Amino acid sequence: MFPNLCCCLPFRARSYWALSSLLKVSLAGWLAVTASIIGAGAATAGDPTVTSGASVAFTSQDPRVLEALELIRSGDFRAAEKGLSAEDPQADAAARRARSELIEIINRIRHEYSLESAGLLAKVKKVIPDVTAEEVERWATETKARFLVIDGTKFYFRREPQNIFLFSKQAIERRAQAGGAPTKSAWQLTDHLKQVIAAADQSDSAEVLPVKHRFTHTITIGGNHPKIMAGSTVRVWMPFAQEYRQQRDVRLVSASPKPTLIAPVGVDGHPVSGGAQRSVYFEQVVEDPTQPLVFQEVFEYTSFAYYPKLDASQVEPLPNDWRNAYLSERPPHIVFAPEISDEVAAIVGAETNPLIKARKIFRWVSLNIPWNAEDEYCIIPSLAVKGFDARCGDCGVQNTLFITMCRIAGIPARWQSGFETKPGSRWGMHDWAEIYIAPWGWLPADASYGIQRSDDPRVADFYCGHQDSYRLIVNLDWGRELFPPKESLRSEPADFQRGEVEVDGQNLYFNEWEAKSEVER
Repeated sequence: MFPNLCCCLPFRARSYWALSSLLKVSLAGWLAVTASIIGAGAATAGDPTVTSGASVAFTSQDPRVLEALELIRSGDFRAAEKGLSAEDPQADAAARRARSELIEIINRIRHEYSLESAGLLAKVKKVIPDVTAEEVERWATETKARFLVIDGTKFYFRREPQNIFLFSKQAIERRAQAGGAPTKSAWQLTDHLKQVIAAADQSDSAEVLPVKHRFTHTITIGGNHPKIMAGSTVRVWMPFAQEYRQQRDVRLVSASPKPTLIAPVGVDGHPVSGGAQRSVYFEQVVEDPTQPLVFQEVFEYTSFAYYPKLDASQVEPLPNDWRNAYLSERPPHIVFAPEISDEVAAIVGAETNPLIKARKIFRWVSLNIPWNAEDEYCIIPSLAVKGFDARCGDCGVQNTLFITMCRIAGIPARWQSGFETKPGSRWGMHDWAEIYIAPWGWLPADASYGIQRSDDPRVADFYCGHQDSYRLIVNLDWGRELFPPKESLRSEPADFQRGEVEVDGQNLYFNEWEAKSEVER
């Protein structure tokens, strides 16, 4: 999930977490998450297709899990693993599952925080050859680059120095002087947005400027994988396009091997039914485990820009039968923590018009929650609480906080995700949102793209109610069951973009296989 560099805002004082998101949720936020999950489920109770979107270890009351979490917070990972792995014949199924998943979460945290100081220096030297260790340490301190002390050793977030080069002015300048600055795309997003607005002005339809896409997604599992034997059953789920209002003409061009199942299209409702997280599913019995396994899909779709003509004076009340849909908490990621609710009250004030309220919240998130490279969501207990407490986050964190704040303000809001596909090198996985404003219905909103740099307010506020032509919609919600259901803890319990892999009922995490996406327009 990548930043929209053309609208990144100046660096502001912010509270990066010095520890993993897992370890630094505020007390109030964590209590809100835990209490909500334990007593939650009003909106989705009884629906087996709605999952928690996070590991049960985060809210387990099992004493060994609670003890292990304390050990993790103190950096004693080995002791935590030892306690979780110890024999316990009295443990029930729920406790065993929580312990097993927390061991897996520990492994994933180790993967996310695996960059030692020497490794960070080496990565920076690739773009600034004469940089010193003292300079890198200073930049890391200035930008509050995330790190963990694990069993006595300091490890930085594995994607550094990406965040250092986002927020350290001196590091950015030194990289540019060394010729290592990233190349800027000739394609300009704001030019496209102006074209969308002009086309919509000349049309009776909100859907304009269609772009036909061909999307290729490949998952490769290397040969001689230690978990794969002759006769093993490998199950693979790959992302597939939804048929949606501004996304049409979806067609599977080819797939190899032959897919077992294509999930149905998501059907609007509360919650979305059908394939809310749409996939192509493969199942293969391994004959020769020394050979790599390659799964590939090619599909086409047409994406339209969406630009309804919004006017706050024309806003209507929600339908009488709305029944609180998309207005309640959905823990663990959408929770009404007290400090978030207080901030919403300050942002919205006495305003009652839902479109104006949404714009106020959109601008607040855009100005106060800058994009940064983020932890894998599987180790974040609550995306909204994390974003609010840390005052930064990637697209999923930013937009989940936006959704949460909108719901608190009485504006129905929900998740969408898939890929941004705009021309140039900066495209990839992306998450955004939708808000429901009558009489227009569901409107796209992307607080990660945020306020655009333009003197034209229609361009500046484009992404609060409108969408560009360059999207791939895969998910109409987060944390929904795949078709068919996966047995093990997903690599990504909330989102679904790279895909999921399982061998004989055991998950293969992202670092055990390779996903590659290509798009033609």
